[in-house]
Amino acid sequence: MTVAENPGMEAIILAGGLGTRLKSVVADLPKPMAPINGRPFLAILLDTLSDAGFTAVTLAVGYRSEAIRDCFGDRYRSLRLSYSVETEPLGTGGAMRQALARTTAPHVFVVNGDTYLQLDYQAMLAAHLDADASLTVAVCSVPDAGRYGALEIERKHIQGVFEKGRSGPGVINGGVYLLSRDLFECYSLSSIFSFETDLLMPHVSELRPLAFETTGVFIDIGVPEDYSRAQGVLSSLSEQSGRL
Repeated sequence: MTVAENPGMEAIILAGGLGTRLKSVVADLPKPMAPINGRPFLAILLDTLSDAGFTAVTLAVGYRSEAIRDCFGDRYRSLRLSYSVETEPLGTGGAMRQALARTTAPHVFVVNGDTYLQLDYQAMLAAHLDADASLTVAVCSVPDAGRYGALEIERKHIQGVFEKGRSGPGVINGGVYLLSRDLFECYSLSSIFSFETDLLMPHVSELRPLAFETTGVFIDIGVPEDYSRAQGVLSSLSEQSGRL
């Protein structure tokens, strides 16, 4: 399948985070609803996906899901919105697998709801299809990979994932995945599991994820200092794109 033959790009946004580390600055809100210059961070992600040509987004929600549904409803700009609601925390992998049932595309993007990554989604899809990959991970370089865990990349494929805590520059997982919808069927996984620690790390050698490198802006708003930095950085990007 080529990009032209793809019936429409779909994404899952993992929006069920509690935002525990942001409680001191954002009270009683799901993390993706944290305000950036007066707008929910999630609105910025949805703008990005709409501008990139996506047609549908499934929001994987849990904590205070009604705050997200009440704000966005079932339509945002060009995007059809649906909701995959966790009755108990499922972990990133469990949330992804449950939300996939609400999608129809053969290849589905997954976006972390607390991460902004400047990315050419169309190019990532083209690379994924050209490589006949079952999993593609958007990766980026950062000055200190200790908070995230660095990746070992060889010939455009991820060969290893290092534990968090190793300081220094490195290439990290940028928080955007593209996966074939049958990815989870090949593995014996519990109903609650982490995509990163229960699937990606132990099975990286057989998965051989394609690494799609981007040099765009990367911000994880999960801690107060980066949340504060996001206010200025994302405001500048909005001005550049003409969206205030």
